[in-house]
Amino acid sequence: MDRLIYTAMSGANAAASRQAILSNNLANASTNGFRAQLATYRAVPVQGEGASTRVFSLESSAGYSDKAGPALRTDRALDVMAVGNTWFAVQGLDGNEGYTRNGHFEISTDGTLVTGNGMPVLSNGGAPITVPAGASVTIAQDGGVSAKVGNQPANTIGRLKLATPTAEDPFKRGDDGLFRTLSGDPLNSDDAARVQPGALEGSNVNTIEAMVGMIQTARQFETQMRLLQTAESNDRSAGQLLGLQG
Repeated sequence: MDRLIYTAMSGANAAASRQAILSNNLANASTNGFRAQLATYRAVPVQGEGASTRVFSLESSAGYSDKAGPALRTDRALDVMAVGNTWFAVQGLDGNEGYTRNGHFEISTDGTLVTGNGMPVLSNGGAPITVPAGASVTIAQDGGVSAKVGNQPANTIGRLKLATPTAEDPFKRGDDGLFRTLSGDPLNSDDAARVQPGALEGSNVNTIEAMVGMIQTARQFETQMRLLQTAESNDRSAGQLLGLQG
């Protein structure tokens, strides 16, 4: 059988994979601190006997867009936006340290400072931050967390662990939505990192670009499916010619 059917099949699979990535980006267009996932096509020649006349198309992720999202002013004491290439350190569901740009924090029932989905926010010492009962919390530009109970003076109860990825050990996105280093080692706390209190970073997904990409990818998928139908028709015609008698 001609290799056209395998070539078209690989193109359809690549288009379906890209469509899933674009759909996920579009679904997170309103998620605070979300980083759009990038995707690229990769051509791989088919190896085998005879001339290399066919090329497979494979979908591969190019990482994520590091462009900053828009600043959203909230004036909420527990909302902070990372400045520059700064990331917040949190404890993932697997117990390991992960990083996020979503600075929407809350206080859990046991007094732990957590993210919106319940993951503990880590201090520069690598431990969760515990807030005294009934205390009002403020976060300074350097990440310092202060708690004030009643009319008592405010006390510093910790400092957010703010980390900055390096070119030698960049981030990769995990299945849980958190980012971690390629080496798997936690980053050191960056004392020079700063945050903007009372604001959040929006998603950096361009909704118009994502929708146009989905339309284009859908058309590419349809083209690959037509090629599959053409290959089937050619194979059927060839079988009929070979089956002729006399």
